[in-house]
Amino acid sequence: MYDSFIVSEKQRGLLIRDGRFIRMLEPGRHRLFDPLNRYEYELFDATGIFASPWAELIAKRHPDIAADYFTTVRVEEGMVAVVRLDGRASFIVRPGETVYVWTVVKTVTVEMFDLAEQPRLSREQLIAFEKATTVLPSPLANIAVVSVGEAEEALVFFDGELVEVVGPGRYGYWQIGRKVTAKTVETRPLPVEVTAQEILTRDKVSLRVTLTAFVKVIDVRQAALATPDFQAHVYKLVQFAVREAIGGRTLDQVLNDRVSVDRQIVEHVRAAIGDTGVAVTELGIKDVILPGDMRELINRVVEAEKTAEANLIRRREETAATRSLLNTAKLMEDSPVLLRLKELESLERITEKIGRIDVHASSGEGLNAILDRLVTLRERD
Repeated sequence: MYDSFIVSEKQRGLLIRDGRFIRMLEPGRHRLFDPLNRYEYELFDATGIFASPWAELIAKRHPDIAADYFTTVRVEEGMVAVVRLDGRASFIVRPGETVYVWTVVKTVTVEMFDLAEQPRLSREQLIAFEKATTVLPSPLANIAVVSVGEAEEALVFFDGELVEVVGPGRYGYWQIGRKVTAKTVETRPLPVEVTAQEILTRDKVSLRVTLTAFVKVIDVRQAALATPDFQAHVYKLVQFAVREAIGGRTLDQVLNDRVSVDRQIVEHVRAAIGDTGVAVTELGIKDVILPGDMRELINRVVEAEKTAEANLIRRREETAATRSLLNTAKLMEDSPVLLRLKELESLERITEKIGRIDVHASSGEGLNAILDRLVTLRERD
């Protein structure tokens, strides 16, 4: 006949008789006299959402009671509501939804956002949502987070439509009623390696040429809209340019004038890029690979040229030495003193290699004979 139960501090209860709401049950011990089994009660956690069909009924039929126990969060189309419990962002109410939140235990505040006017959250709001602990549902389930690194820019799209370009940082966007995507673009120069490709020169020699280009995005928005992949676009342009530059030259012109070839390729690529928001800062040929038989032939030609150059230099040196010797002879012919000095120099070089000299003075000449007769020149006819 009696039914006894307890409502805790964090709970509230509904007393129902014959299927009709009677009153709210406050914390404490309750005892019901119910001999005919006409009463029933329901207990709810009063620290979050009042998730019960009774909530809507009480809000409509008993607005005074509803105002004392919970608040009604009704969100119109194009809007979104953030519910804060004791100042902490706890959950999000989407457009067209109605949520009833208990106000008896925690302080409830509701913040409305216009999805069209405020598509992006502030940094403080994003941090607050990331730190939220009550997830009914999770706040970040309705927010797209875009992270942009240093020296990068990101293009943000709503349902495929570009809405803005942002720099380094972290950004949050409402992803309610739309799909938010982002594309990150590096703003520093990026290397583009153009792998070896077979090209015929004007004199029908097959070459394999490898190039390196450095590409820099100067207008992120324009680069994203002009081409699906600006690096692949530049790659193709460089391929066309190098074929035109190499195909119009002979092998000797390609090997001997790399600067001119590089300049033509750069000018062709820059003209073809146009206003795509991308600039080629540097571009040049890295390797020119010849067929095996052609390399051997060129090596023989180079070897012959170097041998001829060495012979020419040797002949020049010999001619110069002979001319110098002739000039010296003419000077000695005209100057006996110079001739005598030359003789003494020769004597000095000879004596450096002699370990011992014996001088006999029996003839009465002694050392003078060595000095006077060791070196003699034949008199002129």
